Amino acid sequence: MTDTARARKLADRIRVVVAETLQRRIKDPRLGYVTITDTRVTGDLREATVFYTVYGDDEERAASAAALESAKGVLRSEVGRQTGVRFTPSLAFVADALPDNARAIEDLLSRARAADEEVRKTATDAQYAGDADPYRKPADEDDLDEVDSDAAPGAASPDAGSHDADPHHEDGSSPA
Repeated sequence: MTDTARARKLADRIRVVVAETLQRRIKDPRLGYVTITDTRVTGDLREATVFYTVYGDDEERAASAAALESAKGVLRSEVGRQTGVRFTPSLAFVADALPDNARAIEDLLSRARAADEEVRKTATDAQYAGDADPYRKPADEDDLDEVDSDAAPGAASPDAGSHDADPHHEDGSSPA
């Protein structure tokens, strides 16, 4: 078993070597604007998967894929020369789905924004079905007067002082 850190370092080095070689040495006219996005190496360091994106339409992507397949031998030789490993990993090129996924996410986000805006517009023009708060009653002066007049004559009102409301005097004796 090899160290995963070693596989990760080799993958990073392969990514750099392939990108530089594509830029400097490969002169295939089918090769479009290719970006190497990621590289993964198996645990035994025998196979490397190189993920790439191509700027352009489907025709340019297909042409670039064919150019990468034809340049695979040159790229592998350059990887072996620059990395110095005992066994040069075989290269497999895979079109990265990252741009397509990002585009799909952007579409979903724009639809969500449009739906939020529609809900916001509906909410600003909306009115309550009943009263604003059916459980609260406004406190009017007339309501307070009715409560005071319903009280028994001679009973202490809630606004009265503490001596009138307390049936016991401060010394603990009851009123006579």
